[in-house]
Amino acid sequence: MSDCKPTATPFLSGIKLENGKDTPLVDCTLYRQLVGSILYLTHSRPDLSYAVGAVSRYMQEPHELHWNAAKRILRYVQGTITYGIHYAANCSLNLIGFTDSDWAGDNIDRKSTSGYVLSLGSGPICWSSKKQAAIALSSAEAEYRGAVNATIQAIWLQHFLSELGINVHHPTVIWCDNQSTLKFCRDPVQRQRTKHIEIHMHFIRELIHDGIIDLQYCPSSEQTADIFTKTFTEQKFRFLRDRLGVKDTTA
Repeated sequence: MSDCKPTATPFLSGIKLENGKDTPLVDCTLYRQLVGSILYLTHSRPDLSYAVGAVSRYMQEPHELHWNAAKRILRYVQGTITYGIHYAANCSLNLIGFTDSDWAGDNIDRKSTSGYVLSLGSGPICWSSKKQAAIALSSAEAEYRGAVNATIQAIWLQHFLSELGINVHHPTVIWCDNQSTLKFCRDPVQRQRTKHIEIHMHFIRELIHDGIIDLQYCPSSEQTADIFTKTFTEQKFRFLRDRLGVKDTTA
């Protein structure tokens, strides 16, 4: 793969890995070694998180389609080997976050994929792309569960930063592109349709009331966390990658 042809994206838009059972089986040991190796790259390359998470779901019985998807990630790394996260020295240390969810994106079990990123200064310091443990009954519920995960991590980072002597004196802003989720956070009225996520609702409402977290709306076109939940065309992927803070470190 050292002489492979580079690709512009780690995951081909429109490909459904659940259709891989129609292709021949491949060596599961070799597949696990490959996916296990590229998992380490996600610690410094958040732009790989969704693609690596997608191929890692087929460790038990990988097929040729899954194998080709995993090799495409290597081809993308080959073309962006000089890319990484650049942290500028003169940026203000403001902790901000983005959260997003792809409702029922998995066609097999209909579970949603949530993603978030928390940035400090000019670059991300914490990110996640993970399929939710429970099935969400609506897109608002999927987004809300994702927002809770991002909020929990933001609180932990606030405490960690305070131990390093970096005190956060204002609420951590978390940007979300779902209006219903924002209304749930601010509306004290409990409705029948939202009783099943009551605990999550009270959790975030209390943090917003105490001035610890501030959940704000952003347009879907500017939602940085989108890169953790689904595939995109080359142009859109590059736009989100730049917003994420992954750039050519030699430029």
